[in-house]
Amino acid sequence: MRPMSSDTGRGAKADRIRHLLETEGPAVEANTLGFNQGRYDSVADLEDYEALKAEARAIKEDAVERLPELLEELRETVEENGGTVYLADDAADANRYIRELASENEAERVVKSKSMTSEELEVNEALEADGVDVVETDLGEWVLQVADEAPSHIVAPAIHKSREEIARLFNAEFDPEEPLETAEELTMFAREQLGELIREADIGMTGANFITADSGTIMLVTSEGNARKSAVVPDTHVAVAGLEKVVPSVEDLAPFIELIGRSGTGQDITSYISLLTPPVDSPVVDFDDPDVAFADREDDRDFHLVLIDNGRLELREDDQLRETLYCIRCSACANTCGNFQSVGGHAFGGETYSGGIATGWEAGVHGYESAAEFNDLCTGCSRCVEACPVEIDIPWINTVVRDRLNRGGEDGQFDFLYDELVPDEESGGPALQKRLFGNYETLAKLGSATAPVSNWMAGLGPVRTLMERTVGVDSRRPLPAFQRETLRNWHEKRGSRVSAADANREVVLYPDVYTNYIDVDRGKAAVRVLEALNVHVRVPDVPGSGRAPLSQGMIATADEKASRVYAALAEHVDAGRDVVVIEPSDLAMFRNEYEKLLPEQSFERLSDVSYEVLEYVYGLLENGADPTALRTDGPELAYHSHCQQRTLGLDAYTRAVFDELEYDVLESEVECCGMAGSFGYKEQYYELSMDVGERLAEQFTTPEASDRLVVASGTSCEDQLDDLLARDAVHPVEVLDPRSRHH
Repeated sequence: MRPMSSDTGRGAKADRIRHLLETEGPAVEANTLGFNQGRYDSVADLEDYEALKAEARAIKEDAVERLPELLEELRETVEENGGTVYLADDAADANRYIRELASENEAERVVKSKSMTSEELEVNEALEADGVDVVETDLGEWVLQVADEAPSHIVAPAIHKSREEIARLFNAEFDPEEPLETAEELTMFAREQLGELIREADIGMTGANFITADSGTIMLVTSEGNARKSAVVPDTHVAVAGLEKVVPSVEDLAPFIELIGRSGTGQDITSYISLLTPPVDSPVVDFDDPDVAFADREDDRDFHLVLIDNGRLELREDDQLRETLYCIRCSACANTCGNFQSVGGHAFGGETYSGGIATGWEAGVHGYESAAEFNDLCTGCSRCVEACPVEIDIPWINTVVRDRLNRGGEDGQFDFLYDELVPDEESGGPALQKRLFGNYETLAKLGSATAPVSNWMAGLGPVRTLMERTVGVDSRRPLPAFQRETLRNWHEKRGSRVSAADANREVVLYPDVYTNYIDVDRGKAAVRVLEALNVHVRVPDVPGSGRAPLSQGMIATADEKASRVYAALAEHVDAGRDVVVIEPSDLAMFRNEYEKLLPEQSFERLSDVSYEVLEYVYGLLENGADPTALRTDGPELAYHSHCQQRTLGLDAYTRAVFDELEYDVLESEVECCGMAGSFGYKEQYYELSMDVGERLAEQFTTPEASDRLVVASGTSCEDQLDDLLARDAVHPVEVLDPRSRHH
């Protein structure tokens, strides 16, 4: 495939996102926000939630590690029960086996329960090519089959369709005697239609949420009963599943039963959890007598378990992407993602899979070309990490794939990349847009050294137009203004106002790129706040953390930055000084990503002494510092915490400090501002960024919030709120500054 030019690619992507925002966005937003809130409510009832997640992850880690022996055990178990196991190399191999099975059984109809693995195989198309009638029995999947559309969500495939749309579809396609309107009418109509189709089917096909090697038991987790009917009514049952669905024993299912429904749809337990140990003596639904739930079947049944490799064994050998196989397909990563909440899986997804974890799945089973289409919609905010019931580091998987895309694949094996991923023709590296944002520190140094001329030039209409056309910086987004005097320059000239000899503590204030070159005022405020609490502050010469290149998938550059940061801070760590960080995304680098970039000892030494600035202020106050040294007579606040600050569990410290100082604070209920660093500046994503941000803007423009000082903990949040509200947002440390004049 010839790559499109980056300009054409960006425009096409922007048009696609705009279309989905207008057509599918409202339904996707309502449903995902509902699922996500349901997850919060449901897991709050679990006293051992974190322990359950750790147990679930340990089971998956063990199962993937021992996969070859578990597969052999499973084969023996199923065959002893009278069933057949077929290990398919890829989709074509699996479809060939299933088609031959349908032919041998002279099958005219196959009924299917919901299965993303069967979507991956495109088994419907394969069977239909042989003249077999294939019927989806899951309501959402059936809606999409009637509409001839692809799923938009791993768990709720028709999440992008409203009840009104489904009613119009059914009325047009089936012309019922009375028009269908209500949800109950639609459901009952589907039940009647599908019940008859299931009854007359020759083969029933299901997926499997889990398969136990010790007994061959299949666990099906559904919100409807048709999966059970599809499994037990026809004489032949075919279960298709990826290799990763195998776990050692039935006992291992316990934590997943607790977690999967809560994580996906917010249900304490899903409507139907079926444990089937096929094949020979399964009961059959008695359709003729509604008072008899099941009747015994006299003849033996035929069972086939088709296990799919399709790239999974290669994923297992990939140290960076292996965690993808721990996924239990719950969709929590999609439901909690601000971008997915706006556009759904028809933008944030590939050939089969959608949501945050989709990058790993698509790269593994369909190839990097599929992953390239949506990978950049993951902004690395890390909200999905906390939501994942098996603790997968989804942002890292997305970053690794992005890095490989930049370099032409894991081993440089392809060269197709398109849209904004088009590589530089000479170097084969990242596209110009990624290079610009990934090397933002260099740009900031230049902009600061030439300010205010640099700011004047960047504001000129022709310059903004050129930037939009060449590197895709959206001309509608105001650019940050560089400061001629950096934080380091200011502190070097000013000196510390608290001597090291008299101070209670001595710290290093990390001068992140944005604070040092752009928002110098928040850096000054941090210095003054710490000094007010009798802390001696140093502001050393330290490079950027590597967050910018990492967000663009430039791992080697981020790795080099991490080494330089540690080298610059090591002497201070050796001297027993704490490292205080203003920008949460940089602290997340020190506490999380540096584990992958630095030697273990170096990572631990830096991580153990690094603190977010309000976290540190809280600690000082708890240890006897005088709160009256800070500003205690400030205005009423409207406060929004940063994504990674929340993932790190640090947002509570800011709230606690404001409470200690008796501030009147209205905290945002919206989790994502939509800016996500460079994401909100990119032409192809500007409208999506603003759509996500509108949820926050709506809360902060209510009568209760409109007159409050807007406060945000992160750079991206401040910038987005500035643009959305047309009034300045400030960092919490600026509010606490004894010299603060914000009102």
